Amino acid sequence: MQMSGQIRVPAPQRRVWDALNDPEVLRACVPGCEAIERTSANGYTTRVVAKVGPVKAKFSGKLNLTDLKPPKSYRIEGEGAGGVAGFAKGGATVRLEPDGRKATIVHYDVSAQVGGKIAQIGSRLIDSTARKMADDFFARFSEVVAGTEAGKGVRAPAAAERRVSVGDWRWVAAAMAAAIVVFAVYQLV
Repeated sequence: MQMSGQIRVPAPQRRVWDALNDPEVLRACVPGCEAIERTSANGYTTRVVAKVGPVKAKFSGKLNLTDLKPPKSYRIEGEGAGGVAGFAKGGATVRLEPDGRKATIVHYDVSAQVGGKIAQIGSRLIDSTARKMADDFFARFSEVVAGTEAGKGVRAPAAAERRVSVGDWRWVAAAMAAAIVVFAVYQLV
């Protein structure tokens, strides 16, 4: 799976950089995210509950940040497993570009591979749900960062808001591939 995109976030570049590197902000923005924990200066472990079509699983993964150029860019490499549901590995390059003094353009390029039951669902469903995940992650991320900018702080969504399911909802998880997208931009995408 390959995916690229960009989003304008209504906050200065440094604030966006800090938020993209804050596990609490990411946890609040990633649907189905149960935990993002820092294990080293540039390493994280993650747990995400995701459902794609008939496959629902809890995915555990590891992420590493490389090529850090604060507050401009970095690369995320990750891999994860969801038991019989499958596995995913991949990475993303995230680049921040100032858009005036009060906004930032976030550019991302993601590459991921999946295997197991998730891969059997089909690349079209995985690609479209991963795109929706990235779009919704950034919508939520922009909301959280803009709220932080206004002094409102980070509010984690209620458990029902963090659940991931397939349907019209824009934040659909493409299993670990989508989780990697989210973490890349995520950490996402």
